[in-house]
Parts: sequence; C-alpha cells; structure tokens
Amino acid sequence: MLIFTHSPAYADPPLPIVANQGIYTIEIYPQSHQMIVRVHGQKFKTYPIAVGNPSTPTPVGEYQIVYKGKDWAPSFGPRWLGLNVPWGNYGIHGTNKPYSIGQHLSHGCIRMRNRDVIELFDMIPLGTVVKINGHVLGDQDHQPRDLAEGDVGGDVQLIQSRLKSAGYFKGICNGKFRSDTTAALKQFQRDHQLAPNGVVSGKVYEQLGLLE
Repeated sequence: MLIFTHSPAYADPPLPIVANQGIYTIEIYPQSHQMIVRVHGQKFKTYPIAVGNPSTPTPVGEYQIVYKGKDWAPSFGPRWLGLNVPWGNYGIHGTNKPYSIGQHLSHGCIRMRNRDVIELFDMIPLGTVVKINGHVLGDQDHQPRDLAEGDVGGDVQLIQSRLKSAGYFKGICNGKFRSDTTAALKQFQRDHQLAPNGVVSGKVYEQLGLLE
C-alpha cells in the first residue's frame, strides 16, 4: 500500500510564492474552516469560512490578492477578492448560502459571511499574501488522485515541477495538464519501466518521490 511521505507541504513550491511587503497577511485553514488575518504577524481577526469540497478543493499554497470587485452576482455575495491561482478563477467572496459557512461546500473558493467579507474588503489592500494551509496532494486519509491530460490543480503543478527538476518537462509549471506535460510524463514513464500511458498513477507518484 502506498502512503504519504511526511515532507513539508511547500517542498518543491507547487504554487506562486510571493514576497509579503504589506502589513497584512491572511491565513486559511481549510480543515478548521477558519481564516486568520494578521497585522505585522500578530493575530488581528478570525473569521469562519467555507472551503472547497473534496472534488473541487481550495488550492493549497501562497497567493496574492490581485483583484477586488463588488456585486458580481448573488452567489458571490457583495464582495470578491481574487487570487492569482494560475489554473483558474479562485477568490474570497460572500455567499447567498450562509448555511455553507463552516463546511466543505464550495467549488474551491473561500466563502465568508457577507458582513465579514465587506469588512475584509475594506481592510485588505491589493497585493496581500494569502496562505492556504494543507498538502497539495490532499490529506493523509486519502490517496492522491490519478492525473491525466485536461486536469488542473496544485497537484498537477507539483508533478510538472518534479518532472522539470528531473529534466523531462520544459514548459511552465502552471498547474495545467496539457500535451507538453503528457509528452514529458510518457518519456519519464518509459525511462522508469512504467507503462507510457500519460497517466500519473500511484507508481508515478512513487517514482517521483512523492509517495512511499
């Protein structure tokens, strides 16, 4: 049986790591459905949140708030703070489903109570770092998913990063599994006596040092 290695979540940084030059940082803890706002590193505010469900998880890593908007649609509440996730549109926003707060019910975004997101929107400037905690391969109770062309996510970006470090992948580690990733993966599989099917299975994770 393959099991997770207990390496740090940010080994081979799977997501954009950015320098924090502002006084605020935001930390997201998906398992406890909690957001912490820090000022100069000191805890300032704590908010309850909803995060992604298991099939559409909230992306782990470090990002920046790169967009702020108002009143997109009722399902997004009164405010939106967009994150620079390379493979999709993710952000912090309000909701017209307040019962979802405290649960894994979003499609990957971070939901807040409407009054809370208005407060956050007014407080937090563009460029603020948002740190979403966890491991890119998921929690230790679940095996990482098989990956193939068309998939996106932090796990895809981690695979790209490992393949690039090994000299196989020449493209941009953007978390988008496209034909260039498939070609690199198939060559890696051939060189390691694995079926060159272009699918990241448990054996591929193992060969890349991500599972043991």
